Amino acid sequence: MSPNPTKKPLPEFRHLDVYEVDDVTVVHFKDQRILEDLAIQELGQELFYLVDVEHRKKLLLNFANVNFLSSGALGKLNSLEKKIRNLGGVVKLCSIQPTIYKVFEITRFNTIFEIFKSEADALASF
Repeated sequence: MSPNPTKKPLPEFRHLDVYEVDDVTVVHFKDQRILEDLAIQELGQELFYLVDVEHRKKLLLNFANVNFLSSGALGKLNSLEKKIRNLGGVVKLCSIQPTIYKVFEITRFNTIFEIFKSEADALASF
């Protein structure tokens, strides 16, 4: 990671704000509540586009804007993590609200993903 990383914007997505910091793809979720099946399907397509089409192997998912996640969204995250791990990459998470972190603990997602308090801490870990 360079001492002064620059943010390079990537293609526009409906549910995601995406940019690149060095070789890490940083993803911010636009939706505060990720609940509806259609939105979850679209969100999954956008995340998998980054991996399948753009060949991104280092993803940082920033949950600062997210207040609620459904079990369907958790399933998408699990599938994304498996896919990237099988390609030799990594997904890390940051800025998770306490209520969502409790869900991550209950579902043991906190043992699957490295989770950081801040985006800066997470970026420094790559």
